[in-house]
Amino acid sequence: VQLQASGGGLVQPGGSLRLSCAHSGINFNSYHTDWYRQAPGKQRELVAVITSAGHTNYADSVKGRFTISRDNAKNTAYLQMNSLKPEDTAVYYCSARSFNNAYWGQGTQVTVSS
Repeated sequence: VQLQASGGGLVQPGGSLRLSCAHSGINFNSYHTDWYRQAPGKQRELVAVITSAGHTNYADSVKGRFTISRDNAKNTAYLQMNSLKPEDTAVYYCSARSFNNAYWGQGTQVTVSS
């Protein structure tokens, strides 16, 4: 099983990034995908969830700015991040979750700074 997160980088405040999480080795259609983030010195925070059926949920801190989606044909989940703020700076991780399994990607760094 492999989850490959990508798309992070350095962006100015107000900018946008799209993160991708490519899944392999699992039946992607049967898994929910979660995006977490962890800033230095802080606990890991759940940012967004998309279920296998396509239902979504977001942390209050990102509602209206972030959009989670999935492409079952590509076995890939996405996190579109708009209107980025310095407080969004963190390592972002994706996770594939079923009722009895959970797998993690390696993380991708997002830095929001002028």
